[in-house]
Amino acid sequence: MQKDLKRKNRDQPRNPYPTVDIIIEVGNKIVLIERKNPPYGWALPGGFVEYGESYEEAAIREAKEETGLNVELLCQMHLYSEPIRDPRFHTVSLVFIGKSEGKPKGGDDAKKALLFLPENPPELAFDHGKIVKEYLKFRKWLKEKGTNCKEFASSFS
Repeated sequence: MQKDLKRKNRDQPRNPYPTVDIIIEVGNKIVLIERKNPPYGWALPGGFVEYGESYEEAAIREAKEETGLNVELLCQMHLYSEPIRDPRFHTVSLVFIGKSEGKPKGGDDAKKALLFLPENPPELAFDHGKIVKEYLKFRKWLKEKGTNCKEFASSFS
């Protein structure tokens, strides 16, 4: 698949679409949305970074639009760039971990927004199942180190 993408329109500049995904912690659960638009299914809240917008601003905006929640971003978890992670086109997503309170409510292009135990999510669209599994490993690693996401992120500033 990667070779096909590289060969396609090779004379025209093409770049991946910048996106964000947000793991929103509410207590011991995370927020997942049921997508209104294709590809259908359950997913992490997220979307496209708009021109002139930081990734952090995009994550906070997308979280609010899709879940109705005000989110405090705690840290960046990882960047996902596999060209086939989105069946529509090549995206690159910076995944944030954030926290919020309250009950999520689907909005914008989210039909529903519900809380799930991260250890037992429904089948997820895109590569979001992989992201949630890596989030669980990251959270375990942080606990073993005696720190949390926010403290870990502040060690870089």
